[in-house]
Amino acid sequence: MSKSHPIRAWRSDLKRFLLCTVAMLVADASATAAFARQASDGSTASETVDAVIVTGFRKSLADARAIKRDSVIQKDAIVAEDMAKFPELNLAESLQRLPGVQINREAGEGRRISLRGLGPDFARVQLNGMEVLGNVDSAQDSRGQRSRDRAFDFNIFASELFSRVEVEKTFEAAQNEGGMAGTVGLFTGKPFDYATGGKGAVSVKLGTNEYTKDTQPRIAALFSQNWDNKFGVAVSVAYSKRETTEQGHNTYNYDKLSASDMQKLVASGLDISHLTAAQQAKFLSGDLYIADGNRISSWNSKAERLGLTGAVQWKPVDNLLLTLDVLHGEFTTHRNEYHLATRPLGSGTKSFAFDTPAGGVWPSQFQKGSVLNNLAWDSSNYVTLTDVTGTTFGSEHRRSLNENRFNQVALTGKWDLSDRLTIDGHVGYEKSTYKTPYDDKLYMRAKGNMIANYGADGQSATFSYPNFNATDPANYALDSFYYRGFNNQSELKEGVLNARYALNDVWTLRAGVAYHKFTQGGRDLFYDDNVNGTRSKMRGKSVADVTSVFTNEFGSWLVGDYEKTFAKYNEYHRFGPNKDGTGGALQDIENVYETSEETVSEYVQADWDSELMGKRFRGNIGLRGYQTDTHGTGWIQGDNYAYLGTTDVKGSYSGVLPALNTVVELTPEVQVRFSATQNLNRPGLGSMAAKGSAFQSETGDITASRGNPNLKPFKDTTLDLAAEYYFGQDGLLSASVFHKSIKNFIGTQTLENVPFSQTGVPYTTIPGATANSIVKEFEMPINVAGTKQLTGVELAAQGQFSFLPAPFDKLGAVVNYTYVDADEALTGISNTSYNATLYYETERWGLRGSMSHRNKWFTGHSDSLMSASTRGFQGSTYVDASAFFNVSEALQVTLNAINLTNQKDTQFWGQNEYLYNQTQSGSTYMVGLRYKF
Repeated sequence: MSKSHPIRAWRSDLKRFLLCTVAMLVADASATAAFARQASDGSTASETVDAVIVTGFRKSLADARAIKRDSVIQKDAIVAEDMAKFPELNLAESLQRLPGVQINREAGEGRRISLRGLGPDFARVQLNGMEVLGNVDSAQDSRGQRSRDRAFDFNIFASELFSRVEVEKTFEAAQNEGGMAGTVGLFTGKPFDYATGGKGAVSVKLGTNEYTKDTQPRIAALFSQNWDNKFGVAVSVAYSKRETTEQGHNTYNYDKLSASDMQKLVASGLDISHLTAAQQAKFLSGDLYIADGNRISSWNSKAERLGLTGAVQWKPVDNLLLTLDVLHGEFTTHRNEYHLATRPLGSGTKSFAFDTPAGGVWPSQFQKGSVLNNLAWDSSNYVTLTDVTGTTFGSEHRRSLNENRFNQVALTGKWDLSDRLTIDGHVGYEKSTYKTPYDDKLYMRAKGNMIANYGADGQSATFSYPNFNATDPANYALDSFYYRGFNNQSELKEGVLNARYALNDVWTLRAGVAYHKFTQGGRDLFYDDNVNGTRSKMRGKSVADVTSVFTNEFGSWLVGDYEKTFAKYNEYHRFGPNKDGTGGALQDIENVYETSEETVSEYVQADWDSELMGKRFRGNIGLRGYQTDTHGTGWIQGDNYAYLGTTDVKGSYSGVLPALNTVVELTPEVQVRFSATQNLNRPGLGSMAAKGSAFQSETGDITASRGNPNLKPFKDTTLDLAAEYYFGQDGLLSASVFHKSIKNFIGTQTLENVPFSQTGVPYTTIPGATANSIVKEFEMPINVAGTKQLTGVELAAQGQFSFLPAPFDKLGAVVNYTYVDADEALTGISNTSYNATLYYETERWGLRGSMSHRNKWFTGHSDSLMSASTRGFQGSTYVDASAFFNVSEALQVTLNAINLTNQKDTQFWGQNEYLYNQTQSGSTYMVGLRYKF
């Protein structure tokens, strides 16, 4: 059964911890200010204070603080502690330490971010100045499996490849439009970042997970050669291999049968005589919502990640710098999923825990109907308990190979033509592919008993299997194979040219143009058991020689063995007839489309650095214009996914975005920021896809649907106000409030009785139709009127407790808190999140512990109480720790512990937040050596 962990104490003490930490930071700030005043009035002039050299995590904080402080726009940053030594093992997990950033996870590892009240699709990611889109696989549909969207999956790259990450939270005209939530900039190391001569670092880590107990190697190396800042080369490599498992309880949501359907089940052989009269009446009423699936699961993966970077910098003359960046990334997973779920064979029983006699070729134990012994439901008529004798199960073994490849090359130039005029820009190309050569399912069926208990509120799950031996082959029978595969890819071509001219000591004029062309497409292949012919030769046969026993924290059961079953039935992964002639032609090809965006944009911006009432006053004001052409092609499909034709739709939009960013330095330590900007976010790729469907009923009525490449982008107006206090070498207190007003949200339009010519779907998709034929019902995504509002507050503090007596003066903390109040339509964000890191660091050794919490968040909403369109995740708190010991100046020993509390990830459906999926991925521990030269 699942393990319990004492994490409530962490949560209950969190507010006190945060308040105490902030109080100590304020005290540290006061002590620092007092010391500064003493020095200024000469009271300590006789004392000589040696310069303090900051290294490690403190240096990372100090460098990141400098980036924030010097920026005109609202910006946060994370800087590597040293060569090939990022503060965290995962970029997303590093980013969650910044205010306003929340992450979701895949197999316990950070995957995507939500930023400032908006979901992953609204956070733009740039790599070495170029926009980047890279998607990886998820084991679960509910977390965006095989997504083709604008979100970036941060687990595609190892963190060691990067020297810093910057999060730009406000927009300026000089930045390419897009990323309405903000822009995350990833930067790999450059040779001129390091001292002249040769420098390098090698890091080797070995780890394991409490569930997998494997050996997880993680290797990274970086070498830089700098010839007097005239020519330099830097290369890095990062490789890791790990096994992961996520295991837990889940359902397929629910179903609700009518009273007549329930009565048919009883008439067909379902025995409800053991229920009380009241229970029988309720069961037959048709009022009950009943869980589908009732499943225990384990998603097991073997993942390999390889990253290679190269950078060449050349100064042919003192005023010209050329930089060539290349990056190659590979992320490969071999996944085996094992599920034991209720999967009836009788007619009309959905995936309930009870069944009617199977009939057909199934063995005798399947020819008996289920006996429903007990039943319970809540006030919303959701069934919270079923006790069944004779449950039909499906044992599913799903295997998949997922291959992600990413390549980028970018050439950047900066030319100082004079003391006043500078020209810079870049050209680049990148390609990202996500392929699943096989994603197959091997099904078996079993007959046994089950008690499924979801608690009185339906929000927990306990499954038991009385008098059922789930490891006995006699209780099972074979079913069939499913064969599937997926192919997606995206490309980006980009060119940017900027000019900067200093008019005088106060004003600098900037202007530029940019070209951006993005394309994405793919197709999905499904070859089901009826068409591929495996059902007819396998269904109902013995499993005695083709299975193995699988065990996880929740039970043991038999699963199908691919190698043995393939050999016995002369099968293999295929998308066409077998070599022996069995199986028909592949019919189900879906999601076939290609979408492109081509944008030309230009901007003009004025930067200033002057005084306002005796205070330093700096900022920028500008306009950015954009013109985007879209083009979408896609398959139109009908009954049984038959290809009917291809639609081809073009669109365009344009506009101008104003931006104002200001900073007033009230004192050398205190500054106030204000920004007023407009930005956009291009529509979701799924909504823009031109694919669709067309059907004609027996009565002749035509219905059709398609995506809409002519959608306009989301557009926001943002106001941002922030105050920041800088103290000591790395101390910071900051508070900001922001408000976004967003329009052009996307909804669905349904038109009735329109001519085929107005749909954008080729009329030839329906035999005999013409351009004037009437389509009874046509659906497509459109921009809807109105605006959505979002207001947020961010608080952050960091500093070292240098005012404490030794040895406690080496303690330090980094904390932040974010609150967002947003319209319900804005999903993917928690309204409250906080992070806290407490560290102790000396020149010889150091410790660091971090806690990250986000409360409940939704991925969809519905006005209906029992609709599964209302979905989300319960709040979670992750705790990580790390330590280092410097054996010498060159050699360091490291320890890392990830997810110390083995946090549960819980998804829910419905307004009552019924359990949908709950998994745990275990704690991971790593020990490493790092050597620099």
